[in-house]
Amino acid sequence: MKILVCDPISPKGIELLQQRPEFQLTVLPKRLSEAELLPMVGDVVAMIVRSETKVSKKVLEAATKLRVVGRAGVGVDNIDVEAATQRGVVVMNTPAGNTITTAELTFTMLLNLARKVPQAHATMVAGKWDRKQFQGVELSGKTLGVLGMGRIGGEVAKRALAFGMKVLAYDPFLTEARAKAMGVELVGELDGVYRDADFISVHMPVTEQTRGMLNTAAFSKMKPKVCIVNCARGEIIVENDLIAALDSGKVAAAALDVFITEPLAEAHPFRKHPNLILTPHLGASTNEAQEKCGVEVAEVVAGYLLTGEVRNGVNLPFLDAKTYEQVKPYMTLGEKLGKLLAQLAPPQVDRLHITYGGKAQELPNIDPITRAVLQGFLSRAAVKDLNNINVRSIAATLGIAVEEKRSSEPVTFNEWLHVQAFRGSEKVISAGGTFFGSPENPRIVRVHSQPTEIVPFGVVLLLTNKDRPGIVGYLGTLLAKHKVNIASMSLSRDTVGGHALTVLNLDSVPSSEVLDEIRKDPDITNVEVVKL
Repeated sequence: MKILVCDPISPKGIELLQQRPEFQLTVLPKRLSEAELLPMVGDVVAMIVRSETKVSKKVLEAATKLRVVGRAGVGVDNIDVEAATQRGVVVMNTPAGNTITTAELTFTMLLNLARKVPQAHATMVAGKWDRKQFQGVELSGKTLGVLGMGRIGGEVAKRALAFGMKVLAYDPFLTEARAKAMGVELVGELDGVYRDADFISVHMPVTEQTRGMLNTAAFSKMKPKVCIVNCARGEIIVENDLIAALDSGKVAAAALDVFITEPLAEAHPFRKHPNLILTPHLGASTNEAQEKCGVEVAEVVAGYLLTGEVRNGVNLPFLDAKTYEQVKPYMTLGEKLGKLLAQLAPPQVDRLHITYGGKAQELPNIDPITRAVLQGFLSRAAVKDLNNINVRSIAATLGIAVEEKRSSEPVTFNEWLHVQAFRGSEKVISAGGTFFGSPENPRIVRVHSQPTEIVPFGVVLLLTNKDRPGIVGYLGTLLAKHKVNIASMSLSRDTVGGHALTVLNLDSVPSSEVLDEIRKDPDITNVEVVKL
């Protein structure tokens, strides 16, 4: 079996593969372009890459015998995962390799902020001796706010506790029980962290919700002289707003390993600010992390080729073509149900119950569908590189239990997928879906036990209203006034004159002004906008 190592990995990883007589290994001396790579991949069964080599759709099409791509690292932006999935190629990464390394860099940043070590060193090599200028603070007794309690955030919290710090954890998907077990205080609102934390460390992925979340408004809510560390993603901080907060003294200092544009421009104002500590994206740059990633990628590729084991997969687990075609529509529906619940549920959900009814309970493999539900539900969580393979373990890490049930009880629809979210013993939200006419037409047909019909794509406005004449006209007129077009509408009520669930598929997101005006109506409650 031919394996092509396209980018440099640890010699120990190379040695591990070379020891197997089943493998014929080719290690490229330098990164090749797509055109250079195409004639070399025709008979390889595995490719190993880091971030340099691009495994494009063309490369995948040329690699007719390819079974697996191994990424020595976490991100897979350089791999066309969708094309790989369509061709039955498993893509696997090494997400654990840089966890400790990045956590240790984060804590190094915290210590340097507290004691101003880089600035003091700079004056020493310049021939000065100025002790008073660099008086610092102790970490012991201070409060650290950790934004995002995934693997890295959890390791940072562990180290902070060992230093005698109090840890405030913000993560809408971390349960109270899990937080208590970790020894951290779970905070339900960001404002609570901003108000009380002396240091704030970011460990969240870039999403619609987190992009630019540390901005002027956020800084204004923070404790005076707060210190900030970002070893996650540069896009989370609005750079000009941070400079303004540093200049005003609201933020005492910050330590950054990541930036919106990398490499950081030579003339970037960050480079000249005296209260910034900057490193060139060193999160995974240790001998140990590189060795771990190299050995781990060799192990996962070898394991898959020799035994069929899929470890750290970032696309679908292997399914035969027939089964994949059966479950694929349900995966789409399941992900949409998960996304809907994630946006409607309160924080700290600790259990999801998924019911497969009608023809759905006869499916040969429901695991990919459950994973799709979880991926949709956790898509807004502070989880880096969430995928269909790691989603079960990530849910467990956050303290979310998953229950599945195949139900033979009679249902109204031919196929039925129903998801309930619980916090403790309380069911906080539920939604069910089916297909109208064909698997290409999924619909969400029940929310909070009320019937509805939601096309699960795009922008959806949900609200509860008193069943009164004119409500539909009122909403239509108000939205039209603000140039928001209604694509479809569903209405259902419990009794005449009682309460109704109104759902509108919209062509655009209504402004806060529109939503505020709707909420002023005394007969309208629970106004929510979700994006599916």
